[in-house]
Amino acid sequence: MNNQIFDAIREALANADESSWTQELHIQVIKYADSLADVTGKEFCEAVQIKDSYFAEFNKMKKIATRLIAAGLDVSRL
Repeated sequence: MNNQIFDAIREALANADESSWTQELHIQVIKYADSLADVTGKEFCEAVQIKDSYFAEFNKMKKIATRLIAAGLDVSRL
């Protein structure tokens, strides 16, 4: 399952323009946070083929996703 998710995230990032790339990264991590719960930041960066420096963004977005989902965010609409 994670390979499909990583493919979808890579595609979304490839289609994002430079000015919204980081925002798209955040949205994708939030969207798939439940499926990425056991993935480390380093594993994520390697799988999505982005710089290792984005591991901190990945970890932050996973934590934020938990709160957003608890508050009622419907990630299927992202």
